[in-house]
Amino acid sequence: GQASVTTKGETVTHATAALPERFTTASFGRRLAALIVDCVLSAGVAALFSRPDPPGLLGAVVFFVSYTLFVGLFAQSPGMRLLGLRCVRASADAAIGVARIGVLRAALRTALVQLLVPAVLTDSQGRAWHDRAADSVVLRG
Repeated sequence: GQASVTTKGETVTHATAALPERFTTASFGRRLAALIVDCVLSAGVAALFSRPDPPGLLGAVVFFVSYTLFVGLFAQSPGMRLLGLRCVRASADAAIGVARIGVLRAALRTALVQLLVPAVLTDSQGRAWHDRAADSVVLRG
């Protein structure tokens, strides 16, 4: 079958095995808000283990591990869940909107998110470089 994904007003069609519904890619603002939630949660958890000192790099380690596991296993970080987003495979051979990206792709994606530059550079379809590298797309719904 074929799936249509609407991005910035454009409909992109992918060949897929199954598509239960129509999906829309997440806006930059929603993605940023979800990332801020995840960063705050990671800093809070890291602070619990580093008290009374500031967490320092421990916050980045907690973010990397938690974000990788949540996105890789559940297709959502806590911030994404709160904002109604999910991160799935974008490739034509996967059922878009359904297939999780897995832990290895999530680790690559997370490392690039932590570099920030790939996360703010996008293509004409609104996908950031870290999503393209990990064959992922962040969807609403």
